[in-house]
Amino acid sequence: MFKRDVQSIRDLVMRNLRLQGLETPLLQKRLVESWPAVAGPAIARYTLNAYIMNQTLYVRLSSPALRADLSMRRSYFVQLLNSRVGSQVIVDIRFC
Repeated sequence: MFKRDVQSIRDLVMRNLRLQGLETPLLQKRLVESWPAVAGPAIARYTLNAYIMNQTLYVRLSSPALRADLSMRRSYFVQLLNSRVGSQVIVDIRFC
């Protein structure tokens, strides 16, 4: 008898993505797509655009008052978004 090396499909796919250099873009896409769920429907309604550049999430908002309010809670949103994705993808959020 021989011992089988049983691995989950998720582990195999993630290892393959990592080897091809596609894991980080996938995690970034998941993080950007999870912004409306983390921020909530009221904030998502004022969100015009969200993208990641140099480990910083840029969120463009249509309300200056909301932008000022959210700027004070940046670290809270960074923690929530990274935990939602399961990896440290961003280190900061800029509201513009």
